[in-house]
Formats: sequence, structure tokens, C-alpha cells
Amino acid sequence: MATAPTTPTAPTTPAGPRTAGAGSRAYLAVIKAEYRLFLREPGNLFWIVVFPTVLLVILGFVPSFREHDDGLGGRRVIDLYVPVSVLLALIMAGLQAMPPVLTGYRERGILRRMSTTPVPPAALLGAQMVLHGAAALVSALLVVAVGRTAYGVRLPGQPTGYLLALLLAVACVLAIGSLICAVSRTTRISATVGSVVYFAMMFTAGVWVPVQAMPEALRRVVQATPFGAASQALDQAARGGWPDWAHLGAVAAWTLAAGWVAVRRFRWQ
Repeated sequence: MATAPTTPTAPTTPAGPRTAGAGSRAYLAVIKAEYRLFLREPGNLFWIVVFPTVLLVILGFVPSFREHDDGLGGRRVIDLYVPVSVLLALIMAGLQAMPPVLTGYRERGILRRMSTTPVPPAALLGAQMVLHGAAALVSALLVVAVGRTAYGVRLPGQPTGYLLALLLAVACVLAIGSLICAVSRTTRISATVGSVVYFAMMFTAGVWVPVQAMPEALRRVVQATPFGAASQALDQAARGGWPDWAHLGAVAAWTLAAGWVAVRRFRWQ
């Protein structure tokens, strides 16, 4: 599903004094180079940007999903799947697409060689996180727009809370993706670990069964997971209420924990 670029992007300029201006230009050069490589991976673009919307459209073809259900508080199943599809884009970007790329750079020695250039290896990691996070946000906007225009799904009633929950979810999935990269020695291992975590997170996000439709006992367990909590927070904001601080706090706690472990375990070579 995700493939690593085969062309090193590190600048080959000999190491020298890292002035602020030179450092900024080098950072921009890395981002531009990674952006071009990112656009050359149509598979990643499809799974991150297009597939969540395609899934929403397919689900919308089911007549019963467009009917109001008293068991869901008068809402429709398609209404529940808009936040789920938004989270699916994030999971695709952070758990399937990003880890093999970063692990591949380290495995091929690109991160180590960058230490001899004016740009630190962290610039490459930062560029990848920015690009995958931005792609996930574009996909989220597309999902919300299609849900509104095609199926009349209401726009988030609490946009500020929705944006906060969404940004926390983006940070969380990137932190977990970085953790997968940190603990994986090779690209093959990162792809395997990423796939296992990916399917688990899809379940807790409600891709197969919306969290709101799960049995009470299972829902309590799922809400303690990062994307179960994010799903609930997005759904609450979509209905017009402020997301429960317990759900936001759960996503933030997972983000901090995964990020801390990733920083401690990550190796440049």
C-alpha cells in the first residue's frame, strides 16, 4: 500500500557553518524535494486522499444507511461514518504510508549521510510528518464536503471543537507512526507492524462498526483507545456539542506517550 521513495533527498552540500538563512533555505529545499517525491507515489495519494471519500460514497449507496434510526438518536448511519472516514484518512497516512518511508531512509543510510550536510536529519522527518499530516487534513475536508453535498450530512455544529479534536488526532497518528518507525529496524518490519496497528486502529475508529453502535461494554473499552476517543470527540463536535474533555485528554495522552517513546527509541542509523 505504501512504498518508499528510491531517490535520496538529502542535500549534498559539504558541511559548514549552519547560519539561520542557510538553514532555512535547506529546510525549504528538503520540503520541496519530499513534496515532489510524495506526488510521485499515486498509491499513497489514493489511499490517503481518495479512498476515505470513496468508502463514504459506497456506504451511501446502502439505502438503510440513509434512513434515520431511532436507536442512533434519530441520526443516520451515514452521519456516523463521516467522522469515521476522516479518521481513516489519518490512519492511512500515519500508520501505512509514513513509517515505511522513514524506515527506508534510515535503512539506506540517508539519515546518517544528512549529518554531513547543513540540514539535520530531523528536517527530513519533519518534512514527512508535515506532508502526511497535510494530506490527511485535505482528505478530511474532502470527506466532509462530499458528505454534505452528496448525502446532506450536516457540517460540524461545533467547528472549533471539531478542529481541535481533528488536530489532536493528526498529532496522535503521527506520533504513533513515528513510534513504529523507531522500533522497526527494517522497512519490512515497519510495514508489518504498521499493518497490525492499522487494522486494530481501524476497528477502534469504527470503520467496521461505528463506536456509537457498539455494545456498551465494548464501547467503554474502545473509548480508551486513541481513535475510539477521537471518534467520539469528532462525533460530539459534529452534533454541535463541545467534545468531552475525557476524550480529548485520552487522545492527548496517547500522543504524548507515543511521542516520548518514539524520541527515546529512535536511532538515526
